[in-house]
Amino acid sequence: MAEGDTILRAAHRIEAAIAGQEVAVTTPNPRGRVLCVACLDGETFETASAHGKNLLLCFGELTLHSHLGMSGAWHVFRRGQRWTKPKRAAWVVLGTGSFEVVQFGGPTLRLLRTTSVHRDPKVARLGPDILAPGFTPAAGLASLRTTDQTQTLGETIINQTLIAGIGNIFKSEGCWVARVDPLRPLSDVSDEELERLIGIIRDLISAAVADGRGPMRIYRKKGMACPRCRHRIQSRGQGDGNRTTYWCPNCQT
Repeated sequence: MAEGDTILRAAHRIEAAIAGQEVAVTTPNPRGRVLCVACLDGETFETASAHGKNLLLCFGELTLHSHLGMSGAWHVFRRGQRWTKPKRAAWVVLGTGSFEVVQFGGPTLRLLRTTSVHRDPKVARLGPDILAPGFTPAAGLASLRTTDQTQTLGETIINQTLIAGIGNIFKSEGCWVARVDPLRPLSDVSDEELERLIGIIRDLISAAVADGRGPMRIYRKKGMACPRCRHRIQSRGQGDGNRTTYWCPNCQT
């Protein structure tokens, strides 16, 4: 699933390519036609912003809201460049004289009135964005302390209503760097540990935005040696969604 770094990089790429330009909209996939995004044809694209895993593309009075889920993606191609996926897979294409901005797949693509975006239930329910300029680990800590403290750290840290932008990769990698066991209940994790962990995760995601590569020291490396202590990495599902967490049972205590 695309995490906060992927969405923020997409926002930067899209803005750099087509900001201030009138777009020609096509919807090769029937899903895009059903969503009526073609009404953006001829509109001027203004700004792109990210809130956690949500991408918001502003066209004046209308905003296109996208959530990529497990398999969606936004690509920016130069006009005439060969696409990396079949044309029929594209839900929406935002074309200019020089670029084609394309969304492939994802569970959410919908139009909102720009003035009501932050009142929309799917957006309003989100917690503070971990990559927002004003975000602090203290704010993330305060949000995590508002929920059920019997829940495990691993299932809670990716709850988008508490902190937006953290997914399985940065959950697992952040807990590993912080040497914190993601299976511990929140009630057993001190404020100091939580605040430090949130700061570490923010730093990891920020670095991934800058260089385009996320940390992959233990994620999806079940059975392999921990880079720090050489113990075997383990994995298990957590929470209602059974999202997989990777951790070292030897050096994460």
